[in-house]
Amino acid sequence: MEDNMDIKTTIVNTLHAALADELDHDQINELLEVPKSSKLGDYAFPTFVLAKTRHQAPQQIAQALVAELDHAPYEKIEANGAYVNFFLDKGEFAEATLADIFNEGDHYGDATLGENGNVPIDMSSPNIAKPMSMGHLRSTVIGNALANIYAKIGYHPIKINYLGDWGTQFGKLIVAYHKWGSEAEIKADPISNLLKYYVRFHAEAEKDPELDDEGRAWFKKLEDGDPEATHLWEWFRRLSLAEFQKIYDRLGIQFDSFNGEAYYNDKMDPIVDDLKAKNLLQPSRGAQIVDLTDENLTPALIKRSDGATLYITRDLAAATDRYHQFHFAKSLYVVGNEQTEHFKQLKAVLKKMGDDWADDIIHVPFGLITKDGKKLSTRKGNVVLLEKVLDEAVDLAKQQIAAKNPDLPNADQVAHQVGVGAVIFHDLKNDRLDSFDFSLAEVVRFEGETGPYVQYSNARAQSILRKAGHHADRQGNLTIDDPAAWDTIKFLAEFPATVLRAAREYEPSVIAKYALRLSKTFNKYYANSKILVADDQLNARLALVEATSQVLQQALALLGVQAPEEM
Repeated sequence: MEDNMDIKTTIVNTLHAALADELDHDQINELLEVPKSSKLGDYAFPTFVLAKTRHQAPQQIAQALVAELDHAPYEKIEANGAYVNFFLDKGEFAEATLADIFNEGDHYGDATLGENGNVPIDMSSPNIAKPMSMGHLRSTVIGNALANIYAKIGYHPIKINYLGDWGTQFGKLIVAYHKWGSEAEIKADPISNLLKYYVRFHAEAEKDPELDDEGRAWFKKLEDGDPEATHLWEWFRRLSLAEFQKIYDRLGIQFDSFNGEAYYNDKMDPIVDDLKAKNLLQPSRGAQIVDLTDENLTPALIKRSDGATLYITRDLAAATDRYHQFHFAKSLYVVGNEQTEHFKQLKAVLKKMGDDWADDIIHVPFGLITKDGKKLSTRKGNVVLLEKVLDEAVDLAKQQIAAKNPDLPNADQVAHQVGVGAVIFHDLKNDRLDSFDFSLAEVVRFEGETGPYVQYSNARAQSILRKAGHHADRQGNLTIDDPAAWDTIKFLAEFPATVLRAAREYEPSVIAKYALRLSKTFNKYYANSKILVADDQLNARLALVEATSQVLQQALALLGVQAPEEM
C-alpha cells in the first residue's frame, strides 16, 4: 500500500492502469463512490461513463474490468451490476493505518506541497470604533482555519488583520464625539459609546444633511495631518484594538500584522503614477477610472472627482506591497461574497499593469450571517455582538457541565473551551458560501452535529484510555478483525486526503464534516464493541481508540477549536 495509506489514491492507480486511454486520474477520482453498506465493498467504481466509448452495457464492462485489474492489494474485487466493487484487505490495512498514525503523531496528514512558500491571508478586518459582531466571526475563523490547514501542508501562512481604520466614518465619528461625547464615557466603555455616537450621527444626518459635510471636512483634516483629528483617530484606534484583542484572545487567534487601511496612505500615489505612466487611467465625469470593458467588468474607479482615493486604490497598493514584501506563493483574501466583483477588478487592473503574480491572488468568499433574514448592520444598530454570543455560549456550557459532571476539576476552563468551540465549529461546519440565519440556541446546541459533540467523542476516547491504565504498545498486535471497527479505521486513513481537499477547495467545512463523521463512526464502534476485554486484540483496540483521539484533536486544532480531555 502507499504512504499515508490513502485508500482512494491506491484504487485510482489500480483503475488507471486499465483505463489510461479512457480516463485520467482526476476523472476516476471524481467517479469513485463509497457504497451505502460495507457489504458492497469499501469503494465502488460506476462504469456508465465507459458505455459510450466501449459500446457495451455497463454490466458487461464491469465484468470485463474486474478481469483486467491487479487484485494484489485487495481482499477481493467484484462486479455488482454496473459497479466494480473494491474490498480492502482489512487486517493489513488496519495495521498499516494505525502504525502510520502512531509513527507520525501530530504530523499525521502533513504534506510538503507548500515548500515553505509564503501565503498572506487577509482576514477578520473589523472597523475601528465599532464592535466586533457575528458578521466578523466568519472572516476571522475561516481565515484562521485556512492558515492552520496551509501550515499543515507545508506553506508559511501570514495572518494579516487589515483593519478598517481609515475613511469618512472617522470624520463623522469626530463630529459625533465633539457634539455628544465625553472622554469619561469613552474611557469607561470605548466601543459601546463610540458605536452609540456613530448610530446617533446617522440618525441625525437623515434630518440634517449638513452633518455629512462636517464629517467629510473633519476627515479631510485628518488626511491633511491636523493634530486634533490625528490625536482623536489614534486614540480611537488604540482603544478599539485593545477591545478586539480581548475577543481574539478568547478565540485563541493571533495575527502577524495589524496593518490596516491607514498603513497604505503613502503607498497609493506610486500606484496612481504607475497607472498614468502605462496610459491606463482615463477621465470619466471628473473621476479617474481604468476601463475594464474587455474583461466584461465595470470600470475600476481609482480617484473620485474630488481627488479622494477609493478602496480599490488602497487594495492595489496593499496587494503590491504584500507581493514585494513576501513574494507570495498565493495571497488569500477571506472577504464576503458580495465583494466578488471588486476582487475581479483588482486582479484585472494588476494584470493590465503587467503584474502576472495577480493570478496568485485568491478571493475566498463566504455567505452572510443574517438575523431574522436581515443583513447585520452597525449603522442601523441591527447587530449581534460577538462578545455577547461567546459569553452566552460559555454560560450554557457551564450549565451543561454542572448538570452532567458536577465534580469536573477545571470546569471553568472546560466551559470556555466548549462554549467558544461551539461558536467556532458552528460557523465552520457550514459550507463557507452558504448564508445562515443567526440563532443563539442553534449555535450553542450541544446535541447533534456540533463542536461539543466532537469534543465529547474525544473526551470519551481519553476516558477509555484512562480506564485501561496504559497506552497501546506500538510494537504489539495492531490487527483488528472486529467488523464494527472497520468504518473508523477507514475514516482514520482518509485524514491526509481530507486535509489536502480542504486546502485545495479553501473549505474548512471539509475538516469539520470529517470530524463529525469520524466521531459518529467511533461512537457507533464504542456502542457495539467491548473494548477493555483482556484478549489478544486488546492492544489493537486501544491503539484504535488512541488513534481516533489523536486525529480528532488534530482536526479540531486545524479549525481552531480546543479539545478538553474531560467534559
